[in-house]
Amino acid sequence: MRKLAFILQKEFRQIFRNPSIIRVIFIMPIMQLIILPNAADYEIKNINLHVVDHDNTSLSRRLVENIRATGYFKIEDYGSDRTAGLEAVERDKADIILEIPNSFEKTLVREEKAKLMISVNAINGVKGGLGGAYLNTMIRQFNEDIRTEWMPPAKTQQGSMIKSTSTFWFNPSMNYKFFMVPGILVLLLTMVGSNLAAINIVREKEIGTIEQINVSPVKKYQFILGKLIPFWVIGIVVMTIGFVIAWLFYGIIPLGSYLTVYVFAAVYLLVILGIGLLISNYSSTQQQAMLVSFFLMMIFVLMSGLYTSIESMPEWAKWIAHLNPVSYFIEVIRRVVLKGASLSDVNYELGIVFIYAIAVNTWAIISYRKRH
Repeated sequence: MRKLAFILQKEFRQIFRNPSIIRVIFIMPIMQLIILPNAADYEIKNINLHVVDHDNTSLSRRLVENIRATGYFKIEDYGSDRTAGLEAVERDKADIILEIPNSFEKTLVREEKAKLMISVNAINGVKGGLGGAYLNTMIRQFNEDIRTEWMPPAKTQQGSMIKSTSTFWFNPSMNYKFFMVPGILVLLLTMVGSNLAAINIVREKEIGTIEQINVSPVKKYQFILGKLIPFWVIGIVVMTIGFVIAWLFYGIIPLGSYLTVYVFAAVYLLVILGIGLLISNYSSTQQQAMLVSFFLMMIFVLMSGLYTSIESMPEWAKWIAHLNPVSYFIEVIRRVVLKGASLSDVNYELGIVFIYAIAVNTWAIISYRKRH
């Protein structure tokens, strides 16, 4: 234990002696957690809409005003020239063209039906798809309002009507930040832990101190634990700072217990730090370790379910996502924050991450080449 205590003392002194590491550990996650949730918004707003109105009647103008009033669309131009609309799309000035045909109002009054044409710029598939869906929903709502106004009072009273009331569980206000902030906190914890651990041992190789450690009586497991424990403690501190920021800036207080999150985070950090130490064992330079760590982090982030639901991925991608430890922590922290999940509710995910921790750190100890 004394040998391990000396290694821990050395590691903590080495960490806090380097100002750049302190900035990476504390300042970077704080700034990112303040900035990123405000940019990572699932809602699409300010969609540029070019209206081509061949009818130019009170009803067509009312439709356009209803669309404008929602706040999702910006009317880029309003005219009767379809060519101008196509040119606006080509110049990226418009995302969607809404074309209202001649006799729109007359046809709707006489035949109780009319056609509209929606042309969507699909270069940005997400914006185009959601924008088209928003526009279709608004047109349907406009249609229902018009039919209600025109329907005779007697028919309105006699006709059957079905009304539905929606209730949103766990996130009643549909505030996307309550969904995104916990996931972003997991990613920041992952990046800080893996990157710092990845350059830890290889830095010793570059400056030459690894040779002194190799000839010392320190056991391999003691050396790995000495490298792992300081960053494990720092990771817990970073998570605490993250929860404070989530409360101060976004008003997020988990419905479940903080204890559940911290127990899971304690095991999860062993996995991430173990992966970082593995990378460091097999790397010759810090640059090589950082590149490998960056490569793995890209896969972890994109396959974590933070931005894209795992259920909507292809079958082969789901398998990769289920092998990704980040996806389990994001799922757990969202369930604790939004649903109030307890430790017993996440025992399956905790068991998987615990197995990961044992496997990765055992591999890290075995792969460390110590010469006596």
